[in-house]
Amino acid sequence: MARPVLHRTSVTDGQSAGVGYRIEGELVPMLHLNLNGQVPVYFEHHVVLWKDPQLMIGMHPLRGAGRRMLAGMPVFITETKTAGELALSRDDAGQIIPMHLPAGTSMYVREHQFLAATGSLAYTYERVRGVSNLLFGGNGFFVDRFDAQEDGVLWLHGYGNVFDVALAPGESIDVEPGGWIYRDGSVSMNQQVYGLKTGLLGGSGQLVFNRFTGPGRVGIQTMYVHAPTAS
Repeated sequence: MARPVLHRTSVTDGQSAGVGYRIEGELVPMLHLNLNGQVPVYFEHHVVLWKDPQLMIGMHPLRGAGRRMLAGMPVFITETKTAGELALSRDDAGQIIPMHLPAGTSMYVREHQFLAATGSLAYTYERVRGVSNLLFGGNGFFVDRFDAQEDGVLWLHGYGNVFDVALAPGESIDVEPGGWIYRDGSVSMNQQVYGLKTGLLGGSGQLVFNRFTGPGRVGIQTMYVHAPTAS
C-alpha cells in the first residue's frame, strides 16, 4: 500500500495563473495571496486576516442558497474583484495545503475545511449519510465538491498535520471517519463497519472506517475537530 507523505508546512513561491501565494506559520498558518486582478479568488468572509485597502471584494454567487441555508452550509461567499494582496487564516492549529486541480478534474473536501479557491473552480456540496449517524447520533454530514472548469488552486485547512496518500487503481486504504480531509473525484469512498466483542459485561461494539479506493489522492489529518452540522 502507498505510504502517506507529509505535506509541506510552508510554501514560499506558489504560483497559479494570475495568483502568487505563500503559506507561512507553523502553529496557526497564514495564506498570503498576491492577485493580478484577472483571476478572482473566493473564500468565506470570516477567514480574512488582512488586506490592501485598495483591494475590492464582493459576493461570489452560489447556486441553491435556500438549500444551503437549511443544510447549515455557508450561504454567502466573498470574492476578490481587483488586484492586490490579502491574507487568510482559520482560528485553528493545523496546516494550510494547496491543491492544484487541472481542468476537467474534481475534488471532494470535508465540510468546514475549505479556505479559498480560484474562480475557475465551481463549488457545490453533497450529503454523505451513514458514518456520522453511527459516530455522533446524526443523519450524515456534508462534503464540498470543487470542479475545475480550468486549471486552478484549492487551499484547504487541515487540523494537526496533513498527509497525502496517492492510491494506484484498485488500491485501498481504511481511514478513521474523522481523519480524512479530501479525496480526488476519481477516488471512491465506502463505509466499513466491524462488529467487535468488547469483553466488558459481555457486550459488543462497532468499529467504523471509511475505505477509499484509487486511483487518486486522499488527504489524512492527524487531529479532528467535529464542527456542528445540520444533523
